[in-house]
Amino acid sequence: MKALVTGSTGFVGSHVVETLLRKNYEVKCLIRPETKLEYINSLPVKLVTGSYSDAGSLKSAVEDVDYVFHVGGITRSKSKEGYFAANAKSTASLLNAVIASGRTLQRFELISSQTAAGPGVGTAPVDENTPCHPITTYGRSKLAAEKECLAVRDKIPITIVRPSAVYGPRDKDIFEFFNSANNHIIALSGFGRKLLSLVHVADVADGIVLAAESPASIGEIYFIADDRPYDWNELAEITKRAVDKWAIEMHVPHSVIYSMAAIGEILARVQGKAALINIEKARDMVQKNWGCSVEKAKKDFGYQSKFGAETGIENTIQWYRENGWFK
Repeated sequence: MKALVTGSTGFVGSHVVETLLRKNYEVKCLIRPETKLEYINSLPVKLVTGSYSDAGSLKSAVEDVDYVFHVGGITRSKSKEGYFAANAKSTASLLNAVIASGRTLQRFELISSQTAAGPGVGTAPVDENTPCHPITTYGRSKLAAEKECLAVRDKIPITIVRPSAVYGPRDKDIFEFFNSANNHIIALSGFGRKLLSLVHVADVADGIVLAAESPASIGEIYFIADDRPYDWNELAEITKRAVDKWAIEMHVPHSVIYSMAAIGEILARVQGKAALINIEKARDMVQKNWGCSVEKAKKDFGYQSKFGAETGIENTIQWYRENGWFK
């Protein structure tokens, strides 16, 4: 089987490439001319240079493959238009290329996000039947990408997966939480119980490939995460054990989080960059329930998280140490 992977040089995408290679797929990677290849440059893959604005390059990329794994996208942008261009418009362009090529795919799989569904109400985890109510522009752009896929499911066999918060080797976002713990500080959002679904990147990659290979998943949407959500206080204790250092837990009031986000937005605007933390990111951080259910994925294609937070965080921190990320 031949597979095209977009976003192949990124955190999740590079792990998807490795999983496909272990399963003896021939893998093509769609890259931009300026893309850094540090995670895939030693892998036996075919590199295809192109862009979502170049229909010809996309048609060439998809014309001889059986599977398309659309992992590519952005999580930070300076504008609303940037989110929708990179996440929704790119998806439409790739789908149009598949249709124009006349290629009969085994599967087109969109890697969406739990943020497309939005947070849970109360303490119940969201599932695939929960009405979507994204609370950020990023989440809305990922939901728009899902709608682009569903609009052509009569022409292309579509599967959509929504990973929860993903961590693991090569991650640069949740890394900041682990690195802070390594420096004796664990900052937690607000007070009281807050729930979060997490998933190790190796489990995400396995779930993505399993979903694409399953006949039952055609036209369906799935959450990919650990078996259960975690309380942030529980994650703090697990992280302290994994870094094997004392750390002070600091509960940061929501008002302070929003103030820091406002300052971050102003600084980013001055610097002409996308903010690492902005008002929308703060809105994400203060939610009480980012839990999701994986029962549908278990039932339809036998998904099973192999790591869990205890083992997964230990594995991740070991990788950060071995690769010199912890200073």
